[in-house]
Amino acid sequence: MLPSVRTVGHLVNPGAEVTNIEIKDIIAGAQRTGHAVDVLKAGSESELEAAFASAGSRGVGALVVSADPFLTSRRTLIVNLAARYAIPAVYPWREYVETGGLVSYGTELTWAYQQVGVYASRILKGTRPEELPVELPTRFDLFINLKTAKALNLTIAPSVLARADQVLE
Repeated sequence: MLPSVRTVGHLVNPGAEVTNIEIKDIIAGAQRTGHAVDVLKAGSESELEAAFASAGSRGVGALVVSADPFLTSRRTLIVNLAARYAIPAVYPWREYVETGGLVSYGTELTWAYQQVGVYASRILKGTRPEELPVELPTRFDLFINLKTAKALNLTIAPSVLARADQVLE
């Protein structure tokens, strides 16, 4: 967390099924660290523009982007808006960082798609869906874009860089 940040924005798609759960969880986490959360809702490209435009006046000093398919499909726009408004952002997938985003922490999308294929195969072979176990990822990757950090005038601690799975320069 950036030391001077008091309010963290959480960019969500209000139409997503898990949005309310995510909001509850991020607020609980932020409270433990003494931060406030400002939920930025965007379900269209114009709402994305408006959310970023209002973030500064709302005191948002950093942003966490939800792992929502709508948002992911607009990652280039989101990364560009974060750059335009100079908002450090943490993203759910490495593809954001490869597009110019600052940091991502999450699992590989390919893992989830492979699991979908495995489950579909098992269902097609007769396994009832309720018999399938819930599987969670066991590996989470940290990706950092130093070019973006420099553009935001941020210094990434050497200890964080050492933990990163990949650092883009």
